[in-house]
Amino acid sequence: MNAVLMSIQDGIATITLNRPEKLNAFNRSMALLLHEKLDTCASLHEIRAVYITGAGKGFSAGQDLGELTGPNPPAMSEILQTYYNPMVTKIRNLPKPVVAAVNGMAAGAGANLALCCDVVLASRSAAFIQAFAKVGLIPDTGGTFFLPRLLGWQKASAIMMLSDRITASEAEQMGMVYKVFEDDGFAVASYSIAQRLAQLPTRALALTKHALNQSCSNSLEQQLLLEDELQQRAAKSLDHAEGINAFLEKRSPLFTGL
Repeated sequence: MNAVLMSIQDGIATITLNRPEKLNAFNRSMALLLHEKLDTCASLHEIRAVYITGAGKGFSAGQDLGELTGPNPPAMSEILQTYYNPMVTKIRNLPKPVVAAVNGMAAGAGANLALCCDVVLASRSAAFIQAFAKVGLIPDTGGTFFLPRLLGWQKASAIMMLSDRITASEAEQMGMVYKVFEDDGFAVASYSIAQRLAQLPTRALALTKHALNQSCSNSLEQQLLLEDELQQRAAKSLDHAEGINAFLEKRSPLFTGL
């Protein structure tokens, strides 16, 4: 069974984490397969949005602990540098919007994989757990970077140290996720967000994503200069011209991502 599935339709790459018997926990082969799928998404112009979800009842339980207790277990540094760090950098550097459709439990690295995406959606029964402290580890996969920026220092610190189970409703109230949809119809409702993104000006969205990435370390002055630079690039795109023409002609724009 392929541990990561991908299909492409209407400009959307749907990536499904597919180890449902393990709640889509990551081992080496699954991690490397996800890397390959993300690389494909970056290389194909026809893909204008990416939609990541999990098979079965969960999004991802994070690291498969069985791999850590088996014969010749990989070193922790190898796991981070080979599995998880590349996932985060590939998603953040992907010049297309990435939607995480959290359809169930997202724990440990699985939770932080979702939180590094551009738009995070959750089903009503979904939950997030920073489970690292339960096994004597620290949050990884960008958790110590993204959570304080999403929630503030106190909330992030408590959630990471106490390993609280955060319901989807709580996550929405905190600002951890964009929207929560009822379980019935979650797949359709969450996919519709990816459809909307795929119809928008991809290049402008990519530049917006780049600006957001840089804002984490830039000063205000640096960020204003970056906005100037990126806006000039956006203004030269065919999609900008199409947006202006559509507005003047009182019609819906037809963006191509160029």
